Amino acid sequence: MGDTQNELSKDLLSAVLNNPYEHIIIIDRYGKVRFMSQAYEKYYPVSAASSRGKYISDVIPESKLSRVLETGKAEIGDFITVKGENRITAKIPLKKNGRVIGAVGKLMFSNPTQVKNLYKRIESLEKNLNHYKDELSLLYDIRYSFSEIIGNSPSLKDAKALSQLAAENDSPVLITGESGTGKELFAHAIHRAGKRRQQNFVRVNCAAIPKELFEAEMFGYEPGAFTGANPKGKPGKFELADKGTIFLDEIGDMPLKMQVKLMRVLQEKEVERIGENKPRQIDFRIISATNQDLEELINKRKFRLDLYYRFNVINIHLPALRDIPEDIPLIFKHLIEKLLSNHKHPAPTVAPEVLTALQRYDWPGNARELKNVAERAIILHQNNCIKLKDLPIPIQDAIPTSKACLPPLTSLKTIMEDTERKTIIRALKQTNDNKIKASELLGIHRTGLYQKMKKYNII
Repeated sequence: MGDTQNELSKDLLSAVLNNPYEHIIIIDRYGKVRFMSQAYEKYYPVSAASSRGKYISDVIPESKLSRVLETGKAEIGDFITVKGENRITAKIPLKKNGRVIGAVGKLMFSNPTQVKNLYKRIESLEKNLNHYKDELSLLYDIRYSFSEIIGNSPSLKDAKALSQLAAENDSPVLITGESGTGKELFAHAIHRAGKRRQQNFVRVNCAAIPKELFEAEMFGYEPGAFTGANPKGKPGKFELADKGTIFLDEIGDMPLKMQVKLMRVLQEKEVERIGENKPRQIDFRIISATNQDLEELINKRKFRLDLYYRFNVINIHLPALRDIPEDIPLIFKHLIEKLLSNHKHPAPTVAPEVLTALQRYDWPGNARELKNVAERAIILHQNNCIKLKDLPIPIQDAIPTSKACLPPLTSLKTIMEDTERKTIIRALKQTNDNKIKASELLGIHRTGLYQKMKKYNII
């Protein structure tokens, strides 16, 4: 029985080494051939059997396999031309107890097309890998810390201090404030300063998930749970946040049906995937945010009162930019420096009238709008100084004109038309009559600009 097994093993090994797709040659520590696959006979006038015991240099003169015996290092990826065919070689040392006792050489890829196809596959895999890295970065990346929250106003300092206290425990946090006030920034900072900082930070935009997909996205699903489901199943956002933090942004847009299921998750700290009857225990910290009035939504029966109390253990309200004008110059200059952080030239100075206009403007888009204005000013400024003309016209007009310059009081329609006409003329002058740039400056379509120019007889 043992002899039969040995014979079978030898036959299998011989079949592997002598298969027509492999070109293998093995030498001992003296450089003598101990094995050469029959596939080599296609390229060299030496039979596999007669090559044994001969020096590799006598069998394949151009071979560099003996070099591996000296260096003890593998050489993979070198090109060699054999009978007009380009092949890639692999030369690998064979070691025992740390000592080189031989080497194996192998020819790979019979033509350049195979190499090209392999390269395309590798390139495709790299693109997929980069795609998933980007997705993971968006999902898990912790981008902000408390050091990036700029401002010295009492309301902002209070919000920052409360957030730092919240970071020290695992209680639910509800961040409220208008759109663009930095709710996500605070959520990132709380997670980064807390004990879960080494674990995942999973962000969920409740307003961006279709209602019919909400449960699957939040709680996951088993293989074949519904038509179109991933055949391998998929973990939900809460599972991904296990041991870490889940940030539910725009919670005011969460469907009522999901609010009921979320209550159970918050109470029991467990989730059930769609198509699964066994609950999964999870450990997470929850931070939520909204720009809506949740109490008003509760009165309209669009948000559950019990869920509101679950969320609202620590409430952090972020001030609107118009309510902290003293912080605007600091934030604006910080944004300028951050936007230019990858450039070599220094940040431009900011004219005093620019800061005055920024502080007087109403900022409906808050810090998000201020960042756009900073980016625009960087592009438009000249002579390393940001001036009033580099700001959008509505912000320029935030500086009031003196009473002596005001026109006589007349009908509202006339005043509005006169203001519109002057604004268009001003935009055209500022852009040297470039209609495209003027329309962008005014925030209207080019066709609309032409219509208004015709209406006001502006040539």
